[in-house]
Amino acid sequence: MEKSSNKSFQAQARRPVQLNVEISPELEAIYSNFVMLTHSPSELVLDFARLLPRAPKARVHARIIMTPLNAKLLYKALEENLAKFEERFGEIKLTEPSFEEPRPMGFVPPQD
Repeated sequence: MEKSSNKSFQAQARRPVQLNVEISPELEAIYSNFVMLTHSPSELVLDFARLLPRAPKARVHARIIMTPLNAKLLYKALEENLAKFEERFGEIKLTEPSFEEPRPMGFVPPQD
């Protein structure tokens, strides 16, 4: 009898749960092109910042603190969604950013 109820519990635990997520109209979207990661044994801290061309510093606009488990779930979700994105739009090419050399943006005057 106990094995039967245990199987029933496991089957219920595997069913997807519908979650209603409310996004407030006042929520501001933040653009980030740079993230710094730090961690302790119990949490990961993601600081989202914006780097501007030729600016000496980046300003952090959002900080997210997660458990290692939730960070791993985020990693898996990103991996899955990036694979779908690349399947549809093509491979995302990685370049090695250089913070030492100036990276021109926009109009670049001709060099004599």
